[in-house]
Amino acid sequence: MELDFEKEDGLVPAIVQDAANGEVLMLGFMNREAFDCTTRTGQVTFYSRSRKTLWTKGETSGQRLFVRELRVDCDLDALLVRVELRGAAVCHEGYRSCFFRRLEPDGALSIAADRVSSPEELYGKERER
Repeated sequence: MELDFEKEDGLVPAIVQDAANGEVLMLGFMNREAFDCTTRTGQVTFYSRSRKTLWTKGETSGQRLFVRELRVDCDLDALLVRVELRGAAVCHEGYRSCFFRRLEPDGALSIAADRVSSPEELYGKERER
């Protein structure tokens, strides 16, 4: 079995899910090098599309993701990464999950979760988007 890194310019989406409770924590992208690093180290590494470099979750915030299971979709072009979060927040805005906003029927966004940490606590200063 070989992941298909060719469909999306060398990247596959990686959905990150809490292995203990099933909560979806974030979405990132992996190229072959990030995938190999993830499988080799057991810590989730992504490819940053904006910075064009690898990054391991928790390098600056300390909020690390440890792989518990990897699943591949039927087309071999997407990953489900089931993890153990060591820390309180995955989101750079201080929420446990990056999916903390709910889209209401009228199109408005509302906050659907409690912030567990401030960006300053995670990164030492307000992180730029």
